[in-house]
Amino acid sequence: MHDAAAPRAPDDKTSFFTQFSNDPRRIGAAIVLGFSTGLPFLLVYSTQSAWLYDAKVPIETIGLLSEMTLAYKFKWVWAPFLDEYDAPFFSKLLGRRRGWIALSQIAVIAALIGVAYGDPANWLMWTILFSFALGIAGATQDITVDGWRITVAPRDRLAFMTSVAEMGYRVGTLVAGAGALYLANFFGWRVAYLGMAGVMTIGLIAAFVAPEPPSDFEPHRARPGFVFTVTEPIKELWRRLGPMALVTLILIAGFRMPGYVSGAMAMPLFKSLHFSEADIATVTKVFGFWIALGGTLLAGIVVRKFGMMKSLLIGTVAGSASHLSLAWLAAHGHDFTDFALAVGVDGFAYAFAQVVLIIYMSSLVSTEFATSQYALLTSLCSLPGSLLAGGSGFIIKQTGFPMFFVGTSLLGIPVAILAWWVWRKQEQLGRDPLAEVSPERAAETD
Repeated sequence: MHDAAAPRAPDDKTSFFTQFSNDPRRIGAAIVLGFSTGLPFLLVYSTQSAWLYDAKVPIETIGLLSEMTLAYKFKWVWAPFLDEYDAPFFSKLLGRRRGWIALSQIAVIAALIGVAYGDPANWLMWTILFSFALGIAGATQDITVDGWRITVAPRDRLAFMTSVAEMGYRVGTLVAGAGALYLANFFGWRVAYLGMAGVMTIGLIAAFVAPEPPSDFEPHRARPGFVFTVTEPIKELWRRLGPMALVTLILIAGFRMPGYVSGAMAMPLFKSLHFSEADIATVTKVFGFWIALGGTLLAGIVVRKFGMMKSLLIGTVAGSASHLSLAWLAAHGHDFTDFALAVGVDGFAYAFAQVVLIIYMSSLVSTEFATSQYALLTSLCSLPGSLLAGGSGFIIKQTGFPMFFVGTSLLGIPVAILAWWVWRKQEQLGRDPLAEVSPERAAETD
């Protein structure tokens, strides 16, 4: 079935409710699909580690099983094939992008059910196999939903669409974190994971009702083979960015590096200050959810008001400077109010910077290769920081927590300088990433 042309989106400065009433199908789908992407990651990582701990799995094994999330770091490997080929059965019914979304969500549901019926205390291999499948299915859902979000709306609506999708994502992580833990506490882990599988059906419904970019119903031209499928998205991105290609990719790789290094040692800091699990859950999950939601909303507003590159500079400065609040907490000692204040400052800035970066990366990809190019950029922004974070414990052993977080804040200085340079260079070239709309893209969204 072929979607009618999407209604013209209202001006970006109108209120959320006005925009939603003008285009409820597209915006509602963005929120719900964002929600469904927020579920799988914690269920294969943080939340599941609590189940493994309860099952008395050795702590070393629990640490190794965190590698089940590596699929999210390497999703760029299979993303090009989702741009080039249709999903079995579903793409004929829903179009290329929604077809892959629906198939990946069904895979997530099946994997969650498989994990639910596992018994890690007595048969750990069952849990490992289904957790591995859950990681791949969840990463694939991320890839396909990102491709849909980037291509379904006009380029000048990208900031708003990204903000509302990120709002949904935040709610999804809250449900997969606090929600699953509450279910496990009262009804057991099997019910918790089956409940999460049931919640995932909301996203599956959204995949069926969401609008699809008309271009995704059209078959791609004949491709020369495997090598072209893998390399052409990279070559096309490099050609289009031109002389700014290398420096832009370096900026993306470094942008969240301070946050990844800092984030690896936040929980050990809280535990070293003797905050209880209840205190940590209340501040980081419940209070932190609302703080992060505020940062998400502000990011969309700032990008629309001040432009992409100025917002990127604000994001990298704020995101790195906020680590000083953790340094202050480490030096100040145990106080619940100080704890909430430090986590609030850091969480707000982190959410703001993350959304600004998502909008920026989304603005760089092409319509044809949206899925593969965006997956490549997200892997680029996460992998260097994740690798550096592995040595954070050794650094703290030498410096202590206060100086460590001061150091992660200083890591943001060269990134901020690079962001400023790219901003000035793009001004000289007369480029605005959010304003550049290809002719075929304009035809899709008019």
